[in-house]
Amino acid sequence: MDTAILPSTFLLTLLLSVGLFFFIRASTKDRTETAQLVSERDEAALMSQLKEYFRSRSYRVAGVDRKQNQVTFEGNVRPSWFLAIFLTLLAATGIVCLSLVVSLLFPSLSTLVLAMVLLSPLSGLFYWQKSGRLEKVSLKVETTQSDQTSSSKITVVGHRDEVSELQRTLQLKAGE
Repeated sequence: MDTAILPSTFLLTLLLSVGLFFFIRASTKDRTETAQLVSERDEAALMSQLKEYFRSRSYRVAGVDRKQNQVTFEGNVRPSWFLAIFLTLLAATGIVCLSLVVSLLFPSLSTLVLAMVLLSPLSGLFYWQKSGRLEKVSLKVETTQSDQTSSSKITVVGHRDEVSELQRTLQLKAGE
């Protein structure tokens, strides 16, 4: 067997393992963004729809700034069972692959290295502990007047998934 194959395979597998580590770590990263959304509804109707939307998603009003016409909602984000299980399986697969390559290079360590698979549930536990958090969404609603109609411009600051779900559910258009 070529002597360069095993070390290079080990190096590539190790690099993939590092990528897996950072993927698991990034699963809990805060993804807050600011978006401008536009609605054809007037401000009063839109605000009642926004309140109902956030109430249905278990958010509560955390603060109101009447001067800036801004409302802040907050709610607890629950971790996803699917993602916790997926990350655990992904970590187990990565550790098995690394274990197989290490066992080819160092046959005496094969049992010990394969036992590292028992550590894979730690990735799901890490995700579960870090992803459950208090999430805040801030809304600023402004009325814009044109010649024939009035519309509302909403500035939303929140998690990108929440912003896209809000846009989809209330059928809001992306603003400038």
